[in-house]
Amino acid sequence: MSYLLKQPTKKKTPQAQVIPGREKDMAKNRAGGWAFKADSFEKLDRWLILGSEGNHFYAGEQELSTENVDNVRACIQEDGLRAVKTIVDISTNGRAAKNDPALYALALAITQGVIPYAPKTPTQQAALDAIPRVARIGTHLFTLASFIDSMGGWGPAVRKAFGAWYLDRDPNSLAKQLVKYQQRNGWSHRDVLRLVHPKADLKIDHAALLRWSAKGAEEGKTYHPLIAAFEEAKGADEKTVIRLIREHGLTREMIPTEVQKSPAVWEALLEEMPMTAMIRTLGRMGSSGLLVPLSDASKRVVAVLGDREALRAQRVHPIQVLAAILTYGSGKGQKGSLSWPVVPQVKDALNDAFYAAFENVDPTGKNFYLGVDVSGSMTGGQVAGLAGLTPNMGAAAMAMLIARTEKNYFIGGFSTQFCDLGITASDTLETAMRKSQRSFGGTDCATPIRHALARKYPVDAFVVLTDGMTWAGDMHASQAIIEYRQKMGRDAKLIVMNFVPYSTKLTDPLDSGSLDCVGFDASVPAVINGFLGSKTASAEPEDSE
Repeated sequence: MSYLLKQPTKKKTPQAQVIPGREKDMAKNRAGGWAFKADSFEKLDRWLILGSEGNHFYAGEQELSTENVDNVRACIQEDGLRAVKTIVDISTNGRAAKNDPALYALALAITQGVIPYAPKTPTQQAALDAIPRVARIGTHLFTLASFIDSMGGWGPAVRKAFGAWYLDRDPNSLAKQLVKYQQRNGWSHRDVLRLVHPKADLKIDHAALLRWSAKGAEEGKTYHPLIAAFEEAKGADEKTVIRLIREHGLTREMIPTEVQKSPAVWEALLEEMPMTAMIRTLGRMGSSGLLVPLSDASKRVVAVLGDREALRAQRVHPIQVLAAILTYGSGKGQKGSLSWPVVPQVKDALNDAFYAAFENVDPTGKNFYLGVDVSGSMTGGQVAGLAGLTPNMGAAAMAMLIARTEKNYFIGGFSTQFCDLGITASDTLETAMRKSQRSFGGTDCATPIRHALARKYPVDAFVVLTDGMTWAGDMHASQAIIEYRQKMGRDAKLIVMNFVPYSTKLTDPLDSGSLDCVGFDASVPAVINGFLGSKTASAEPEDSE
């Protein structure tokens, strides 16, 4: 055999080298391998959904944030209206675990390229109009204000838009925002109001509420019932606080901290508690003595978690449920000395709620190979800013989502070789994530495809769950899927699910049978379902030999 036959070709190229003829389409990733360039809006989707909080194996928080913020600017420059539409879609449809990236991106759209006192650009107008949809609650508004302030963007149009956030609400909604969300990131309603000066002259009810928020309670004044209840609760005894909760709907944020150790107070709060708040405070309810095995409160929590429609309507994100599984299931807080008894039925209900938080889809009936990356880089950092959730754990959780939907599946781990993780759909999320906590070898994302080909597995869809930092194989995943299709005579699809917002991707943009998506995007099941139901891809992309 001639030594020249060992040279890289379009059919087989080591991942540490660029595929011949694709130099313009590929870039070197942080691990030293070559992958396809994600376009600016693909990178925008990844960052808005996953964020860049926390250090990762190949990049620190600051480096990754700077890279992605620069990309947001590029998206706004390229197509500002599309960028704003993307921000609004991901934020309002509950696709992201945290809203801060969307708020930062919106602040950039509001301030980028704006000349003070000049007419608003279409992008700026669209971004200003989007403020109430992206900054839906007071804490969002404070975060947006801090971003706008850091960018020096307080022009007249911005002040007017912030003022409208207050004036366009009905008095009951405004009162709730003023009382429940009082400060964040060093900002309060008083700070915002003193800066934007909303013109409430013609709205008497609004004027009274805003005056209270800016100046506090004044003797002899009559206030909105919720404001009056909030003021009465200050320093009140437990019995009075419980009465105010039930009569006026006071939430945990509106009552003194000293009464929040009482199970009776928590029982009253639980009666009308929003689902996200309930999930976030399970440990506190347990610590107070309310949420214990066989209690009525435990049964109520289980029933609420089982309401699929409420999960979707209240934008409960899967990451929020996973956070509760990791924290509540441990029986203790990550900080401090708080501890609680773990109710098994509540843990089970959280597992079910995780799956229900995604868009509901019918099973495709196709054969899935779910390849979970367990290489060393998947243990570094955290997914979507959730402490304790490493990328390999997140990948296992998402694999479980598909396995629970599709009855025809195979789950395998990989680094530079196949690894049997022993995960099945009968595992709990906690068990599956624990089984995925392995760390060995480099990364070869072609491994699942080549493993299936070697054993003649009849696969319709390969789902590779990874951080994308592949470098170790002698063939790119985009080449391996073509080889699989040709040798098996099957039009198998390749779906790559990303868990870190890096700037490269494994899927070939010329291959219509490949899909790049983002882990923990709540719309992923529907996207995959639609993709697999689409027209079958050809066996080879246009430039293959």
